[in-house]
Amino acid sequence: MSVYVGNLSYDVTREDLERVFAEYGNVNRVSLPTDRETGRPRGFAFVDMAAEDEEQKAIETLDGAEWMGREMKVNKAKPRNESRSSGGGSYRRASF
Repeated sequence: MSVYVGNLSYDVTREDLERVFAEYGNVNRVSLPTDRETGRPRGFAFVDMAAEDEEQKAIETLDGAEWMGREMKVNKAKPRNESRSSGGGSYRRASF
């Protein structure tokens, strides 16, 4: 089970997120994507929780809450669709 957390401060750490979400249940994993060039967080994260009821409680409580000077967006993470995760797209290479 995974929760999407958006509109995060660029100063947030995995430990910060784990501490906040642990108040609502067991946190299995925190993924905090970083920018390839700057190395700083990209402003969103994914939090995997142990149980769906814990996940729902965190979503209901934290969505719209102000944290670190920003209003968090928290909802159930949507699975990546096939075309996005494959790196594909509508680009076609020209024949030579």
